[in-house]
Amino acid sequence: MPSALNDALPPAPEDTQMCCPPSKTAEALPESDEARNALVARLAKALSHPTRVAIVRQLSRIDTCVSDLVGELPFAQSTVSQHLKILKDAGLIRGVIDGPKVSYCLEPSVLSTLRALLEEF
Repeated sequence: MPSALNDALPPAPEDTQMCCPPSKTAEALPESDEARNALVARLAKALSHPTRVAIVRQLSRIDTCVSDLVGELPFAQSTVSQHLKILKDAGLIRGVIDGPKVSYCLEPSVLSTLRALLEEF
């Protein structure tokens, strides 16, 4: 994988302690170019805003809840929540209810799929 891509994507989360265990195993890549293109486009769209990239970078360092993300990032709670929803809808992150809070973590299988698709370029 080119070094620029390594710098752009967070480290593989399998090496970090997760608040929530992976929910699914990596799925096989779509067979058709059309399906692969659609998947790359969907995941890229979810990562197309600098705030969402900042959230993914922060979650690559530590699994955390919204209030902790707001404390670490220069964004309002409502902004963080809106962007978390987009990342979650795309499957890039998961939220696990932890008492009165929701803890968020990266979804390793989806990041692995994204890496594999981007390596094809």
